Amino acid sequence: MDELVTVDGQTVKSHGWRVAFAGMGINLALGILYTWSVISKGIPEGWNWSEADKSWPYSVACLVFCLIMVPAGRMQDRFGPRLVATLGGILVGVGMIMASFTTTPVGFIIGFGIFAGAGIGFGYASATPPAVKWFPPAKTGLVAGIVVSGFGLASVYAAPLAKYLTVTFGLQKMVLILGIAFLIMVVGLAQLVVPPPAPIQFEKKKEPAGGADAPAASAPQKDGNFGSREMLGTVQFYMIWFMYACGAGAGLMVIAKLAAIAKIQAGINLGFILVAVLAVGNGGGRIIAGIASDKIGRKTTMCICFISQAVLVWLLSRANSGNILATVPVLALLSALIGANYGANLSLFPSITKDYYGLKNFGMNYGLVFTAWGVGGFMLALLAGKMYVKYQSFAIAYYGASILLILAAVMTLLVKPPQHK
Repeated sequence: MDELVTVDGQTVKSHGWRVAFAGMGINLALGILYTWSVISKGIPEGWNWSEADKSWPYSVACLVFCLIMVPAGRMQDRFGPRLVATLGGILVGVGMIMASFTTTPVGFIIGFGIFAGAGIGFGYASATPPAVKWFPPAKTGLVAGIVVSGFGLASVYAAPLAKYLTVTFGLQKMVLILGIAFLIMVVGLAQLVVPPPAPIQFEKKKEPAGGADAPAASAPQKDGNFGSREMLGTVQFYMIWFMYACGAGAGLMVIAKLAAIAKIQAGINLGFILVAVLAVGNGGGRIIAGIASDKIGRKTTMCICFISQAVLVWLLSRANSGNILATVPVLALLSALIGANYGANLSLFPSITKDYYGLKNFGMNYGLVFTAWGVGGFMLALLAGKMYVKYQSFAIAYYGASILLILAAVMTLLVKPPQHK
């Protein structure tokens, strides 16, 4: 049901929920990134790919995704989300189609890693900013969580679908079919993603959005908006960036290797089911964390998620054939909880970026913050692959990720809202 909002002194219908769910739909398509665990496992032995080779297309896609978020955010702020999201849909489709005609790691790096990764960046950068602009600050976490939940929930359908299409038509045709389908889906939904014509005037609440640790609880910035250069001049940006890299990197590492982890450590060939279970947690965690952060604060919610994730990753390191941690029910539970804690990052960090640095330059500002996601995912996913090649174990990657998560939890106790100079 449409709500009424005040724009330039006039009361008009809000298109907020339509924009939010269109953004969620775009992310449902772009979440094909999370099916790489299934795709890499389905690569035929005749292609002669090593475990390290299988890490490269996914790692490059994560890196390109996050780097493109900066110019994509700038374009979104300047030209609007509809154009940028349309470009994203075209690039994702073209990249997947290109990858479907090759069998080499280089071919998949170019098609899946570079083109599809860039398309995901353009589409993702255009989904959240227009949605949160339609809603008051008290709903920032909820709305951001709903929009980005689509990306996490994608594997619920995409992983089983990818496996079915691979068995039925082969790996290359599966990639081709998904490329065509997602091109049509993203370009279509992009036409619904529009921001309000001008900033909306909301009634101010006595309590600030985001709980006691939100910036509104302290002396507010002049107009609440930081330019990108000004944001880069604050120590808070680098603290937030480090926390994001740790939280996202640990989750992406597990997502990239979950099917292999299940087979190697537990002797289970049901990796695609664990990917789907993780996706449910991933999507649900984004919404739950968004709501929680609106109530108890962003930093408190982050700290809880980081500590929980460190414990869960350590438990996963102890899962080996013959113990209870390596059974399907327990692995499914661990996968869901790891997914939920990872997904929480994707609603918490856009929310805290908006809280700390304002909405005016939110697209580019969050694009800069989001580079942490790609760097963290690139480094830890690659680390997991290389350490396995060298030691035939993921143990070092697990322990390294757990230590980084504890450091991120400590950082939440130190970060404070920035102030204009």
